[in-house]
Amino acid sequence: MKYLDEFQNPELARRLLDDIRATATRPWALMEVCGGQTHTIIRHGIDQLLPKEVELIHGPGCPVCVTPLAVIDKALDIAARPEVIFCSFGDMLRVPGTDRDLFRVRSEGGDVRVVYSPLDAVKIAQQNPHREVVFFGIGFETTAPPNAMAVHQARKLGLENFSMLVSHVRVPPAIEAIMTSPSCRVQGFLAAGHVCSVMGTAEYPALADRFGVPIVVTGFEPLDILEGIRRTVRQLERGEHTVDNAYPRAVRPEGNPAARAMLADVFEVADRAWRGIGTIPASGWRLAERYRDHDAEHRFSVEGIATREPAACRSGEVLQGLIKPNECQAFGTTCTPRNPLGATMVSSEGACAAYYLYRRLGVTPTPLEATPVV
Repeated sequence: MKYLDEFQNPELARRLLDDIRATATRPWALMEVCGGQTHTIIRHGIDQLLPKEVELIHGPGCPVCVTPLAVIDKALDIAARPEVIFCSFGDMLRVPGTDRDLFRVRSEGGDVRVVYSPLDAVKIAQQNPHREVVFFGIGFETTAPPNAMAVHQARKLGLENFSMLVSHVRVPPAIEAIMTSPSCRVQGFLAAGHVCSVMGTAEYPALADRFGVPIVVTGFEPLDILEGIRRTVRQLERGEHTVDNAYPRAVRPEGNPAARAMLADVFEVADRAWRGIGTIPASGWRLAERYRDHDAEHRFSVEGIATREPAACRSGEVLQGLIKPNECQAFGTTCTPRNPLGATMVSSEGACAAYYLYRRLGVTPTPLEATPVV
């Protein structure tokens, strides 16, 4: 890939749309797994350009959004302690806990710092040997390797004052949970290309066979999305359900062996709670026993947490694809990016944030060919 605008070509987009229209003969419901794909779809109005037979359901693909409230509240408790330097990516600072967020903790005197890499937190631990440095490690398989590397490096350097609050989740078990839900309408998946660039595609054929759904690995630009939809609809119309890599410029079947080796060394698979969804078996990672000294949950005793989601927030239903964001009564009124009730309105990959940015007044999005590239 040399130029991004090659993947936003209006003429190619029209051809792909024409092909999808010609192929789809009956209703199909597809789920895009990644929040980055959701933002591309909403920004460019792709879902509105598709034929009426093809519906896109927004999945739980935002790592910030699925971080459970209990973990957010633990982070807030740890970050408020005077001996702690709490490090996080910036998108976590405004995610609401039960009664505050990390910005509020910082305004009340907590040493909360935004970092751009987990290795920045390792460096801070080196520079502050008499303080406890905690990094908030969240995300899907994409961000897990650098977080694993940070723990590995801290242990190699003998940094006893570095720990990580881990809330990593895995995509394949989430797909299984979605497909086994009684309310599931999903008939095909657009799989997240960046996740597969790390983990490869080996876990997906069994899911495609078990549930009879095509899974198409897809990128993030408009033409990537349209090509993924085209291939998924074509499989559905033919009665097929295979794994198809529509993102070969970034994804290989084996993924990234070095990253996978680092994950296998530092983490172990565990059950994980997802905000708005509940606990999904084997859907996350925790630090392996040999790295347990760097686990913030073990290092800091956090007790007596009573979580409470806002009654008006329906982000759990949004994350499960049961409703669209603008079907929530709080959307754009009592819940806005400045005053979010749920994480889906905060995160740069959240579905509610995408709808607010591009459809908050109910105006039809600008067609693809007129949408500025930023």
